[in-house]
Amino acid sequence: MGARVTLSFERPVVSVVIPVRDDAELLERCLAALRAQTLLPDEIVVVDNASRDDSAAVAARMGARVAPCTRVGIPAAAARGYDCAEGDLILRLDADCVPTPGWIAAVVQAFADEPDAAALTGTATFHDGPRPLRRAVAAVYLGAYRVVGFVTLGHAPLFGSNMAMRRAAWEQVAGEVHREDARMHDDLDLSIHLGARHRIGTIPARMMRISMRPFADRGAFGRRISRGVHTVVAHWPREFPPFRWRRLAVRRLRSSSVASPTGVRR
Repeated sequence: MGARVTLSFERPVVSVVIPVRDDAELLERCLAALRAQTLLPDEIVVVDNASRDDSAAVAARMGARVAPCTRVGIPAAAARGYDCAEGDLILRLDADCVPTPGWIAAVVQAFADEPDAAALTGTATFHDGPRPLRRAVAAVYLGAYRVVGFVTLGHAPLFGSNMAMRRAAWEQVAGEVHREDARMHDDLDLSIHLGARHRIGTIPARMMRISMRPFADRGAFGRRISRGVHTVVAHWPREFPPFRWRRLAVRRLRSSSVASPTGVRR
């Protein structure tokens, strides 16, 4: 276990949310990595999305709080976890993720460094699959998501396997996200709603390792693409890119007009 971190500022309360469905073995590894963090979370909320294996039992045995979610689908499960989280900061990753020991500390520090950011998004590398391909495939896969997301949204999209937000920001959009539509790409949907109001900052690179399962078969990757298209189109015409870009430009212009010469908002 890594050395513990002492922060030079008042530490916010940290919640970690993990949606899971039938992923007990990988969940156990993810929870073990969270227990090895240099800055431990105040709570871990594992959302059991109607699992048929012992995912809930694994979570409980390893000290997580289990929140049942009987509506199958990541949008419902993720939203359920955010609703249950009690921390000032809500960090999100998936059951097949393995965070490096400094992940939580880096996220907390990033929020301190970017006080005007309501949410943070990061990147990842793969922890499985052919070793020579892991970094290159991750760069292409996540780079493409970031580019397409930026063109569509006008800002960086949240990446559900490595993201965080302030609980106050979640409470503003909790009633707007499409939690009952299982076809939604939940982190892209959240990006649309949060990014319309707030700035999204960055988590330091290479703090998260994820599974190469999206490439396990053509159907898995195709479903991700389909959910992304469905999410974007479902928000049209209001969030049609040129309309959204214009609103964001106006908002940013107004925000900059009330900032002091040093960049601190008055």
